[in-house]
Amino acid sequence: MTTVTTVRSVSYSCLMETAEEPSLAAIRIEAVLAALDHPLRLRVVRTLAARGEMTCQELLPDITKSTASHHWGVLRRSGLVAQRREGRYLHLTLRRDDLDHRFPGLLDAVVHG
Repeated sequence: MTTVTTVRSVSYSCLMETAEEPSLAAIRIEAVLAALDHPLRLRVVRTLAARGEMTCQELLPDITKSTASHHWGVLRRSGLVAQRREGRYLHLTLRRDDLDHRFPGLLDAVVHG
């Protein structure tokens, strides 16, 4: 009999480097709303709105790497978040200015729910 043990790693750079964030003109309301239609991603957006830039490790320390990577990719491709690398960590920030320009009032409605 073989026993399999799963270990959660908390020291990961959870964003896919290949996930491109769209330009301001390419951000689509359908993609933004679809990204916000998941409780985990909504929690991330609200947290970033309240606290500003954070590492993925700070945002979702209790989520497995593969699950976190999936959610970061959705958020990034939708245009909700941007990332920057600092050493081995990727920092996330809400694209508030871009989103407020493209869809005035949307983020405020989402954040203050």
